[in-house]
Amino acid sequence: MHFLDDSLLPENQEKLVIQVAPYGPQWLPSDSDDIPVSMDAQIQKAVDCYNAGATVLHVHVRESDGKGSKRLSMFNEMLARLRDAVPDMVLQVGGSISFAPEGEGKAAEWLDYDTRHMLAELNPKPDQVTIAINTSQMNICELLTEDDVKGTILENPEYFKAYSEMVVDAKPSFFIEHLERLTKAGIQPHFMLGHVAQLETVERLIRKGQYRGPLILNYVAIGGGAAGLHPADMIEFARRTPDGAVLTIESAMRAVLPMNAMAIALGFHVRVGIEDTLWGRKGERMTSVQQIEQTVRLARELGRDVASGKDARRIYRIGEWYDSADETIRELGMAPNRKPGQRGFTVPGLK
Repeated sequence: MHFLDDSLLPENQEKLVIQVAPYGPQWLPSDSDDIPVSMDAQIQKAVDCYNAGATVLHVHVRESDGKGSKRLSMFNEMLARLRDAVPDMVLQVGGSISFAPEGEGKAAEWLDYDTRHMLAELNPKPDQVTIAINTSQMNICELLTEDDVKGTILENPEYFKAYSEMVVDAKPSFFIEHLERLTKAGIQPHFMLGHVAQLETVERLIRKGQYRGPLILNYVAIGGGAAGLHPADMIEFARRTPDGAVLTIESAMRAVLPMNAMAIALGFHVRVGIEDTLWGRKGERMTSVQQIEQTVRLARELGRDVASGKDARRIYRIGEWYDSADETIRELGMAPNRKPGQRGFTVPGLK
C-alpha cells in the first residue's frame, strides 16, 4: 500500500470496518461472563455487537454444554437466525470451525480437509469463510503473560500445552481446492495471514488465476508461527499488500488496543472481541461490546468515520468476482504479469 502526503488525513481514508469475534471457541463459559452459550444468547450477542458499531461478525457456534460446536447443522441454524437478526452484518464463518480440544489433555486441532471443505455447502451461505494459507505453527500461548491467562482454562497446564502445540494444517492440496469450492458457491474467502511469506503465496495464486476475486485479509499478529507485535513488521506487511486490498489488523490480549489504534490512524480496519482478548486495562475484564464501543470512541477522536453494514459490504466487495488473472491484478492495483519476452520491471498502466 502506498501512502501519499494526505493519506493520514481521516477525510481521505475509507470508513472503518470493525470486525468482531465474540464467541471465542478456545474459552469455556467459566472463563468469562461474556460467553453466550444458548442459541438465543449467541444471536443476541450478534445484535448487541452490531448495535455497538461492528459490521463484520466472525462466527463460531457453541453447543448447549458450552463447548465449541463442530456440527455444520448448528452453523446452518445460527446463520439462518443471524440473517434475520442482523441482516446488514457481514457474516464471516471461522474456517477452523472450532479448534477447541474436546477435553482436558486432548490436542487442540483444526478439523480435516473434507470437513472444512463442507463450509462451502453451508445453507444459508455466509458472506465469507476465513482461509489459512500454508501449514504453520499456531501457538496462541507464546505471547501470553500470567495476567492474560489468569482465571481462564489456560491456567490448566494440559490446556496450555494443547494450545501451545496447535498447528494450522493448510497445504496447497487444501487451500487451492477450498478456494475453488468457495468461489463456486459464491462465498468470499477472507484470508488470515500471519506474515509476508503467506501473502506472497496468495499473490502467486492470483497471478496464476487460481483466485479471482477481491483480496480481503487479516494481518494476524498473535505470535507462535504468525507475526509478533513489532510495528515495523505490520508496516512491512501493509507495504507489501496491494493498494486495492482490504487490510484488517488482528492481535491478541492487551496488544489488541495499541495495534488497533495504529491501524485506525493508518487507514486500515480492525478486529476486536473476546476471541482475541478478555482484557481492557491490566486485570480488568472487557466484553466484546465494550471493546467495540472503545474502538468507536477512538475512531471518532481520530476523525475516522465508522462503516455501516452497507458500507462494509461495499468496502469488502461482497458478491464481486473477476473473469481472469489479468482482471484481478488490475482490480487490486498490482503490477501486471510479465508478457512473453518482456524485459525490465512491469508497471501498472504502461503498455
